Amino acid sequence: MSHLAVAQTQKLTLDEVVQLAREQSIAGKQASTLQKTNYWKYRSFLADFKPQLSLDGSLPSFTRSFVQVTQPDGTIAFQPVSNNNSVLNLSLSQNIPLTGGSIFIQQQLQRFDNFLNSSTLYNGIPFAIGLTQPLFRFNQMKWDRRTEPLRYAESNQQYIEALEQVALDATGLYFDLLVSQVNLQIAETNRANNDTLFKIAEHKLELGKISQNDLLQLQLSVLNAKKDLASARQTAEVASLKLRSYLNSRNEGSGQPQRFELVVPTQLTDFSVDINQALAEAFANRSASIAFRRQVLEADRDLDKARKENGLNATLNAAFGLSNRGNRPGDVYVRPQDREFVEIQFTLPIMTWGRAQARTETARANQQLTAQTVEQSKRTFEQQIYTQVTLLEMLRQQVKLTAEADQIAQSRYQIAQDRFKLSNLSVTDLGIATQDKDRARRDAILALRDYWQAFYTLRLLTLYDFETNQKIK
Repeated sequence: MSHLAVAQTQKLTLDEVVQLAREQSIAGKQASTLQKTNYWKYRSFLADFKPQLSLDGSLPSFTRSFVQVTQPDGTIAFQPVSNNNSVLNLSLSQNIPLTGGSIFIQQQLQRFDNFLNSSTLYNGIPFAIGLTQPLFRFNQMKWDRRTEPLRYAESNQQYIEALEQVALDATGLYFDLLVSQVNLQIAETNRANNDTLFKIAEHKLELGKISQNDLLQLQLSVLNAKKDLASARQTAEVASLKLRSYLNSRNEGSGQPQRFELVVPTQLTDFSVDINQALAEAFANRSASIAFRRQVLEADRDLDKARKENGLNATLNAAFGLSNRGNRPGDVYVRPQDREFVEIQFTLPIMTWGRAQARTETARANQQLTAQTVEQSKRTFEQQIYTQVTLLEMLRQQVKLTAEADQIAQSRYQIAQDRFKLSNLSVTDLGIATQDKDRARRDAILALRDYWQAFYTLRLLTLYDFETNQKIK
């Protein structure tokens, strides 16, 4: 039994190949994994704006050493120490996106053990509330709340685009194999027909109805047909391997490579594409459209950052609460005393030699460049949509014309073959009819390939299914 007879054959349509590629190809799985990563990144971003409860401290914190102690007369003595200074701090914090600061509630307990005199002291903060507030500074949180949702929405659309790109790539590989299979069928048919015609020509030569030159020409056609058949088989095997690899298809049963028998997708759905609707859907659905808005926002953010980080930068730290000490843990909570803390930290650049202005002007120039780049990208994007819509309609007509030409060429070849058998047609005219038949068949398949690739390209560019009139999700 031959290798091809043992191999398992699976009949597939274009829709089935596209679906298989989306579900089991490596490219489809990578798109799904990347989408999960982006989802958890966004979840992490959202969590930063929710209350955070944390417990920190040092337990234990043991020290045994000699430390430097300055005496009243200014001399230095090295005194032995042996102690444990443990601290536990429980805090609940909340970021404030509007101002860029944060507020916290705190409870703390500290224990100090002096092992040299066997004493223990406790210090603690039963309750404290505090605020950390940047003043005159860039508010990163405010801008993140505007850009990160756009980035996440952009990633969602990129996932859909990735699956549509998988469909487009699978379509290309589908037609690579389909064209090679059609060429193989043509080669097999031509080989069989040429064998038959050569045998008929040999009989005609004996009867004197054909010249030796015509016989040699048919013999040459037989040899060329065998050569073309061998080349077509090799091309079909390579194309089949590429499609199997892309679909991540595994061999089953006998372990022989799985063979695909592809169906010619001649059924075209009759639908119209309005250019204005295509443009509207593209700018509503594509990740690039979301990226345009994000890029403009990020340029505005960078300009705001350059302006505010070049001047007075200050931070207000304030806390109010209760504190106490004692020999037992419970003493900390008996009549605690007020505890207040307020400070303002600031930095004021005085001499920067124009650095502040240079940074601001650089950010402003980048903002203008971003706006110009986005505008140019929008125009290029619109041109792509317009070109693809008009191309799709033209290719639909091309499919119809090449299909009609294919039928005519096949019928003409059959007539030419019959006329040759009746000695009513020359070998040269038969060869021309054969070439026209083969070329028309290939043109019909190539027209289908161009149409379906344009069809999936339009889906990719708009993320809209014009067959069912709904967004691709």
